[in-house]
Amino acid sequence: MWPLPRQNCVPEASVALIGHDSAAEGVLRRATTTIRVDERMVLRPATSEFYSELVEAFEETWPEVSRAMPWINPDLPFDTQIEDFLAETERMGRSGLLHHWVMVRPWDGALLGLIGFDQVTRSGKAVWNLGYWVRSSEQQHGFARRAIDASLRWLGEAEKSSVELKVDPHNPAGRSTVMRTVREWKGERCVDGDSAITVAGVRTPHECHLVTIGPGLGPE
Repeated sequence: MWPLPRQNCVPEASVALIGHDSAAEGVLRRATTTIRVDERMVLRPATSEFYSELVEAFEETWPEVSRAMPWINPDLPFDTQIEDFLAETERMGRSGLLHHWVMVRPWDGALLGLIGFDQVTRSGKAVWNLGYWVRSSEQQHGFARRAIDASLRWLGEAEKSSVELKVDPHNPAGRSTVMRTVREWKGERCVDGDSAITVAGVRTPHECHLVTIGPGLGPE
């Protein structure tokens, strides 16, 4: 699921998040907007407004969060890093350089997780990289699957492009979620995009998969 403060994520629980790569020049820019997924979940642009809820959710799920957000430095103040992350995602979301959302339950405003796209890609074929994370108390309810499909559709409304999904092959839950997405979106394995992501100081190999998004593409 995230990035630098960015990079990438992926179990039903997570996959890495946040980064910008100038190689994606020429891509149509649009500001991050709210996505109503269904009656059980809304994706709202990640902003400083959600700071307290996000910190609480991260603390609940630690150390799993480090897999989704490998840029977090355990030797630096956690709160400050999250503040910087949200400030950057909000600023770059307005300019369309990154897109990050918090997963919110509509009827009580509970924060369920985080999902986003950065431009830290490795395949040489994709413009975007997908990352996500679901808090431990809300896993196994299909939130990751529905958020992934909704955000891919949103990103593909304007133009056709490719998205990387990276996953630790030894993470069964994450791999299951990613492989379902690849299957439903008619994606493919991309060995050229395989890379090692540093998580808690350990270099962990991740498999890369590609899906193509665009108007009219995606699951029925």
